[in-house]
Amino acid sequence: MTPRTPRVRIYHNVLWARYKGAIFSKIYSKSEHCGLVTDFVQVAETSVEHASLGEVDRSYHQYPFKLLFAKCYGDIQGYKLVLALTADLLRNRSDLVVIPGYHRVEYWAMLVCCILLRRKRAVFCDSTAHDREKNSWKEKAKAFFFRRCDGIFCYGIRSKEYVASYGVKEQRIFADCQAAALPLTYDAVAVRRYHERKPRDAKASMKFLYVGRLSSEKGLYDLLEAFGSVREQMPDARLDIVGPGVLANELKRRVRELGLESAVTFLGTKSPDDIGRLLLDSDAMVLPSHREPWGLVVNEALSYGCPVVVSNICGCVPELVRDGVTGYSFPVGDVRALCTAMTSVARLSKERLSVAEQCLRLIEQYTPERAASEILSGCVCVLNTPLSTHPNARRIWSRDRG
Repeated sequence: MTPRTPRVRIYHNVLWARYKGAIFSKIYSKSEHCGLVTDFVQVAETSVEHASLGEVDRSYHQYPFKLLFAKCYGDIQGYKLVLALTADLLRNRSDLVVIPGYHRVEYWAMLVCCILLRRKRAVFCDSTAHDREKNSWKEKAKAFFFRRCDGIFCYGIRSKEYVASYGVKEQRIFADCQAAALPLTYDAVAVRRYHERKPRDAKASMKFLYVGRLSSEKGLYDLLEAFGSVREQMPDARLDIVGPGVLANELKRRVRELGLESAVTFLGTKSPDDIGRLLLDSDAMVLPSHREPWGLVVNEALSYGCPVVVSNICGCVPELVRDGVTGYSFPVGDVRALCTAMTSVARLSKERLSVAEQCLRLIEQYTPERAASEILSGCVCVLNTPLSTHPNARRIWSRDRG
């Protein structure tokens, strides 16, 4: 009798997330070779915070998926989310359920449902110890949730350490490589050639770039204050700000107060291709966030050979920010340190080709293929399926993990 192929059902909160679409597409294409069947469920099309960044681009989702609600997540009543997700679990048999998170009632309902059905379960977790202020009862709830999952997929070293701090055994934690969903037109070879051919004018003004939502946790007031100090040392420096958000008018008013109107430009929402071109022509991308579980825009910047200035609480710092090589990190909220980091990265621009090559060399391992392989490897471990029974799996994982 032929043994049944293990089935993994992966749930995700919003279809908008391009990077997840790229990773899920690779998981789907690889799963059969790894002895698994994977199914995908998207809860909603978008969220309030993502809707302002543009429409859903389904070209990144090259895999079959079920969409539970063709609307914004925030517009769905809580009880409907609970009923829809638990009903989907009950109707669809699977050996492993991957839950989108742990911070909403519907995700707790999924956990309870899996426990009652005796199904193995895992959860995606992008949190770090720096995310939010701790609350004693919430800490106990997190510990309960994590310890009752058979696997936890984290987004880097800090996320892994965060989950481990709740008493989760190391063998249950899988730290996949965060990978940005780059434009379909992206070509690393072309990026290298661009930097090789672009002449460096020693007298050219420094160009700084911010990409993201204009919201309070992003540290944008710090950025404007620091940039004002940078201008005292580099009078021709410029700052482009890309993205929409509730703080747009307040930030523009602060720019006027600082007398920076001629040096700061608000570009609004831009397409992935437009952002790529801006990164190519910028001397540094600045992410001064006060809270940032990872910071995929750093992946994007490095992919275009653009060094970065990143606050030290961003989850990606240990892996992606190498001081004096791919950029600089600085203590969060320290405006003077941010100014120093921005002026320091200006020195890197004098060796832009060498810096671009270092950025590209580091980020080349952070691909959707690699992330997919890490997740599939974790699924196999959770299911206790020996790798030796899937001859193609070991070859695929070893190739993508380098």
